[in-house]
Amino acid sequence: MKKVTIECLLEPRAHRAEVCSFVAPEGRLPRLTRLMALALHCEGLLRRGQVADYSSLARLGHVSRARITQIMNLLLLAPDIQEEILFLPPTNRGRAPIHLAKVQPIARRWNWTEQRRMWAALRRSWKDSGQLP
Repeated sequence: MKKVTIECLLEPRAHRAEVCSFVAPEGRLPRLTRLMALALHCEGLLRRGQVADYSSLARLGHVSRARITQIMNLLLLAPDIQEEILFLPPTNRGRAPIHLAKVQPIARRWNWTEQRRMWAALRRSWKDSGQLP
């Protein structure tokens, strides 16, 4: 995997400049990761009262209310699963093996222990097929 180096100039309070750098992996975030981030952002809009309801979100996003519901259902996942989705490895080419449709049945389960079991099985199937590192 080709790496990209990103550098930034930091100016601490002592007025001396420091250069920091880190290596960002090349590729794009999986669609599921982007949808999880979108769900969290939309939740914030709703909590702050900037958007009234899912219908308003759908209008803003130019999507159906059903699609907004699918995306927002990701918030029903156990917090550790949400975090894992947010940190999925980038996709270098082709489509990511992880799809919203595969995660929806997990989100419909209310028991987080069962969600974790189902998520682990799904992750194993992706790893066994060589689609995830």
